[in-house]
Amino acid sequence: MKKVGNHNSNSRKLFLSLALMLTFSLTSFAQDATPAAATEAPVAAQGGDPVKGKELFNSNCAACHKLDAKSTGPALRGIAQKHDMAWIYKWVHNSADLIKSGDAAAVKVFEENNKVPMTAFPALSEGDIDSIIAYTSEVKAEAPAPVPGTAVAGSSDQGGISNSVILGALALVMAMLVVMLFLVNNVLRKVAKANGIEVASKTPTTPIWKAFAKNQFLVLVTSIFLLLASAYFVYGFLMQVGVDQNYEPIQPIHYSHKIHAGDNEINCKYCHSAARVSKNAGIPSLNVCMNCHKNIAEVAESTATPEYSKAFYDEQIQKLYTAVGWDKSTQSYTGKSQPVKWVRIHNLPDFVYFNHSQHVTVAGIECQTCHGPVETYEIQKQFAPLTMGWCINCHRKTDVKMEGNEYYTKIHEELSKKYGVDKLTAAQMGGLECGKCHY
Repeated sequence: MKKVGNHNSNSRKLFLSLALMLTFSLTSFAQDATPAAATEAPVAAQGGDPVKGKELFNSNCAACHKLDAKSTGPALRGIAQKHDMAWIYKWVHNSADLIKSGDAAAVKVFEENNKVPMTAFPALSEGDIDSIIAYTSEVKAEAPAPVPGTAVAGSSDQGGISNSVILGALALVMAMLVVMLFLVNNVLRKVAKANGIEVASKTPTTPIWKAFAKNQFLVLVTSIFLLLASAYFVYGFLMQVGVDQNYEPIQPIHYSHKIHAGDNEINCKYCHSAARVSKNAGIPSLNVCMNCHKNIAEVAESTATPEYSKAFYDEQIQKLYTAVGWDKSTQSYTGKSQPVKWVRIHNLPDFVYFNHSQHVTVAGIECQTCHGPVETYEIQKQFAPLTMGWCINCHRKTDVKMEGNEYYTKIHEELSKKYGVDKLTAAQMGGLECGKCHY
């Protein structure tokens, strides 16, 4: 008999080899998958709390520094790899003294940043600074790669079957049904002819338009209806001449009221400060924009929408920089500015007088009353019709604000007794007089 060896022994050896190879492969894979940043944690990040450091950074440093871009001061990500902690403690506590001492590194940083002095933070402890350094030492999170088969925000490919394909399929089905009905009709006619069945022809009838023309009552009623309907639509068309409600022009720089007045809750009168003291609300100067955007050169990733990407918003900020002549790399003005040709949205006739300060400051009317929910507008538009009737209706239903308005106290008391009310409307106070709004 021929020997074939010990199968169980060979099987054990084979399984043992496979187990060792699998273990070695998994270990190697795990080592390769470990990010380099995890194995190279900076020494400065140890001992500090990056979560607390982020809070301290936002409250003390974010006005002049960014993590990954130069602002008023240099970018701070990885700053612990450029300077030792003892030097950083001295610099944060009092950079001016460090510069006066002639420290080479301090003088270099001062000169590289346009000799802008850094605010001293003596109240920050070394533990606080350690936490800030721990936060700035974190590796920048890369944007996750899109998963195949999922829709990407702002892209035209939303996945699945498009509406065009569905509509095309429905149109094809309808066409097939029409063809089938036509074929069935031909088959039935042939069958009837083969069996000697005669298909009855249609009896001629009077066309409906001839029957309608012979009925004089229907002709009269229809004519009156058409005349009245035509007059109604002509009147409505003529009354809309010069009314630009929902006018929504495209501006040279895309400005989102939704982001500024909505998400960031910036008060309307911060930018339109003239509305409080002047007849006109005015167009904010670009210097007002630069109060914030001097340090905000790009928007957050969460700001992007399906319609407008982060790159789009960043491009609009760059348009602002070009117009005002700001070089974000050197954090300085170039002196080369360009005018921004804004498109006016609200425009009253020349014979109409409207004073913003009278309504905003004296009457205490909110901006949204006339301009709509601007905090929700991505593109600013004309909310109200701004017609004479619209203004009169507002005067008829709006009570006069008397708190802190002693100018109207005496006349308000006399007129309230005359009309028998506690609160007078603007109309009862003379708000319907022609001279109030017309020169």
